[in-house]
Amino acid sequence: MNEERLPAAYTAQIREMLGETADAFLHSYEARRTQGLRFNTLKSLTGPGRSAADQAITQFSLTPVPWCPDGFYHEEPARPGRHPYHAAGLYYIQEPSAMSAAELLQPLPGETVLDLAAAPGGKTTHIAALMQGQGLLVSNEIHPERAKILAENVERLGLANTLVTSASPGELSARFPEVFDRIMLDAPCSGEGMFRKDPAAVDEWSPKHVEMCASRQWDILQDAYLMLKPGGSMVYSTCTFNRRENEETIQRFTLEYPDMELIATKRLWPHLEKGEGHFVALLQKAASGEGGASDPRRGRSKRGRSSGPKTSAQLREAYQQFTSWAAAELPGLAAEGVPLLFGESLYLLPEAFQDRLHTGLLDGLRVPRAGLHIAQLKKNRIEPAHALAMALRPDQAARTYDMPADGPDIQNWLRGGSLPVPASLHGWTLVTVDGLPVGWGKASSGQLKNHLPKGLRIRVAHIDEV
Repeated sequence: MNEERLPAAYTAQIREMLGETADAFLHSYEARRTQGLRFNTLKSLTGPGRSAADQAITQFSLTPVPWCPDGFYHEEPARPGRHPYHAAGLYYIQEPSAMSAAELLQPLPGETVLDLAAAPGGKTTHIAALMQGQGLLVSNEIHPERAKILAENVERLGLANTLVTSASPGELSARFPEVFDRIMLDAPCSGEGMFRKDPAAVDEWSPKHVEMCASRQWDILQDAYLMLKPGGSMVYSTCTFNRRENEETIQRFTLEYPDMELIATKRLWPHLEKGEGHFVALLQKAASGEGGASDPRRGRSKRGRSSGPKTSAQLREAYQQFTSWAAAELPGLAAEGVPLLFGESLYLLPEAFQDRLHTGLLDGLRVPRAGLHIAQLKKNRIEPAHALAMALRPDQAARTYDMPADGPDIQNWLRGGSLPVPASLHGWTLVTVDGLPVGWGKASSGQLKNHLPKGLRIRVAHIDEV
């Protein structure tokens, strides 16, 4: 893309910001966009996942991203998104600059964390990995179709402690006042850092669009403030360059809310770093009673329904069916959490809903994924959920069937085909590629029937930030 393709108001803005280095920045649009992946440390650090990660580094000629220990660049013609390791959730395809946000937030295991504008899932899956699968991560996306993609990525990477919601920030702040230890707000923005990756974003840009984005960011920031615990931390990030949506928005926020302290900011510029560009700010809320702002909307942020955890004969029976099934089929599984039944779908909510929260908070809320989906009830029998398979280790299953990543069987499997297996293999079987789970099969009479969800058979390699 040459400079003539860019809006004149945009290039004038860049020249005002960067001065003598503006030409170097504008010339960066003529280079290829950067591409990267981030290993899912829930799977890549030990056992077969570590061996698979080492193999991927060699096969795709990966080189490290300086600001993310688990991030790597890849170059064309490498296509890691089409490799079976992608289907197994070993890594997430993510633009390298975007990896800076979760690294600055630094969530800890056991915390309660919110990703407020989370689709398609790059920052959510990064946060979950840093949390080491412990605590509660609420991952929200207001748009239902994008929330569905987010839920699929959460499932593919095997996240068990993540609740996916689809709600407005205002809906959430009314239900979760001062609940979260840390909040990620990757704010909807004018997308100036996307110009090289998505030329269509150039046509959407205008000074009016920048102002509209800044106004929306201000509204979302105020809801985020209401949900952040005293003493908690928040990262505000955008993939845009202008000061209006970045420094000026943060300055307005800290002036309006004097108990919010700006700890650090970071800018990644594509002419200085190998990445598309990002702005990240880390803020911290003062401990309770230390100069909070007078927010006229605080009155709406009440606990809401206090009905407590729901119990029913149907839920108890469903969970008992699952535990009986798991005792035989998953002898290595120690299921922990709060069971919840949505229709015929059985979930395990993270233990935070037993210790600090309650399931009544979810009443009336759109919840595409209520924690870990563990089973479907099928005419008084249990059918294990695909999400459960993706969250397991092979040593937890009674039966496994492994395939090499470079063989024809795994390609047939990902297309939905059944496989011939030894006649001695019978029953629900965890199917793996180089030791990494990719789903369930049910073995009978020398055949392994494929239970990979039909939607994933055609989209399994194309649902993240390619």
